[in-house]
Amino acid sequence: MSESDATKHPFYEETVSSQPIYGGRIISLQVDTVKLPDGETATREIVKHPGAVAVIAMLEDRMLVVEQFRKALERAQVEIPAGKLEPGEDPMEAAGRELEEETGYRARTIRHLRSFSTSPGFADEVIHLYLAEDLERGEVRLDDEEFLTCEAITAEQADDYLASGKIFDAKTVLAVSLWRNRTLTGQWRA
Repeated sequence: MSESDATKHPFYEETVSSQPIYGGRIISLQVDTVKLPDGETATREIVKHPGAVAVIAMLEDRMLVVEQFRKALERAQVEIPAGKLEPGEDPMEAAGRELEEETGYRARTIRHLRSFSTSPGFADEVIHLYLAEDLERGEVRLDDEEFLTCEAITAEQADDYLASGKIFDAKTVLAVSLWRNRTLTGQWRA
C-alpha cells in the first residue's frame, strides 16, 4: 500500500508530532503523537530500522543455517543467513554479501521470494527474503563482533530444530515452511 493509499484508509493515524528518543548503530526509537480516526490523540513508540535481508540457501537437498548467540533472547539459536541493509544498498546484493560472509558460499542463482514486516505493531523493519541456489564455495568473512558456525541441514533436522526450539525466529520458521511447501508442490512459493 502506497503512502497516499494509506492516508485514505478509514483507520489512518495522522502524525501530529514526532520526538526522537534514541539513535543507535542499528536502530532508532521515536515517540509519535497521532490523531486517531475518532479525533482523539494517542502516542506510538516506533523502532526505526534500515531493513534486512535473509537467505534460504540450498546446497542440493540441504539448507544452510548458522548458529549464533542472540543476546536479546539470552540464548543461541539456529537461523538462516541474514543481515541488515547498509544505507542505499540493493537488497539482492546484500543477500549475496550476507550469504558469503556468514557461510562462505556464493550463489550462481539468487531470486527474491518476498518481503515482510517483522513486528509492525512497533517497528518499521522489513526483511527481504531470497532463495539462493547453485552454490559455490567462497570465503567466510564474518563482521567484527560476529561469532557463528554454519551447517547444512536436512529437512528432518530442520523439523527437529523447530520442535526443540533451536529454530525460533520468524524468518527461519518461514524458511522451513517454504522449504516443506516446495517439497510438496515442487515450487518455491512465498
